[in-house]
Amino acid sequence: MLGEAKTAQRGEDYLRGVGLTKKSAGAHSQSDGREPKVVIVVLNWNEKRLTIECLESLKRIDYNNYEILLVDNGSTDGSQEYFRVQYPEIALLENEVNLGFAEGNNIGIRYAMNGQADYVLLLNNDTLVHTTFLSELVNVAERDVRIGFAGPKIYYHDWHGQRNVIAYAGGWVNLWTGTARNIGARKKDRGQYDVIQTVDQLSGSCLLVKKELLEKVGLMNSDYFLYWEDTDWCFRAQQFGFKLVYVPRAVVWHRVSASVGGVVYWYYFTRNLFWFMKKHATGNQYFCFLLYFFFVQFWISTGKIISRKRRGQFLCFWKGVRDGVTKRSG
Repeated sequence: MLGEAKTAQRGEDYLRGVGLTKKSAGAHSQSDGREPKVVIVVLNWNEKRLTIECLESLKRIDYNNYEILLVDNGSTDGSQEYFRVQYPEIALLENEVNLGFAEGNNIGIRYAMNGQADYVLLLNNDTLVHTTFLSELVNVAERDVRIGFAGPKIYYHDWHGQRNVIAYAGGWVNLWTGTARNIGARKKDRGQYDVIQTVDQLSGSCLLVKKELLEKVGLMNSDYFLYWEDTDWCFRAQQFGFKLVYVPRAVVWHRVSASVGGVVYWYYFTRNLFWFMKKHATGNQYFCFLLYFFFVQFWISTGKIISRKRRGQFLCFWKGVRDGVTKRSG
């Protein structure tokens, strides 16, 4: 337990470094004076120490009407027993196997909706949150019934010793090339992305979801397993008339790709890109995407892998292309 105590202290030290050690007051309320109920779903898979830091940061938020639901995705590092004992106040759902990001979170969302949640917040376990992040997200989401998703400004947890370098300020997707752009990525925050705006895409690493969207659009497509599932969800929501809003006053820090990478990334990211494009691009857009992918992106990705001498990644990339082209998600 000593190691976990030190982990919690590291999270405390980090938050102190960015001025976030005290819980403030004054969360936003609905017109009837009641704060909307938010269930925060945190998905853990063999990352006990990161999850501890995430949970400790949530203790400091200024929002009151929320519950934390921890979903363990078949961990083998003793996470389940540890969280049952050390965090008895937090509901814990235990999956027998790793169901992936999409279905792991879907299980948490179903549980939350049975508990009459007004909102569900998906939060990666490798994040730390600002004390006001949830209040800011809910405040903006409550302004317009058409807002289905709200997402924060996401900083890199540590970008070469800097804590105010943006990882994500919303996103745009080009359906002619199959490329997604993270707005503001790798740029130091100088206030240039401080305007609330609608976007094509919001990151599933921290995503506030309105109940009405869940009732009309449904959950994430579990066939994706990992990568592009949140973007697919965002596009489906827009087809139902919902807006996706970037909220710059809501802030989180993210250890980008702390839990996955390597062969997992190259297979699922590549396969799911094709699945996403088949579903959401027009015929002309998909044809242009294929030209761009096989004449440009394929060789860029191949070059990156070869330069690192990662034969396993190369094979998984090829398998991802094969399965993306020949198969289709449900």
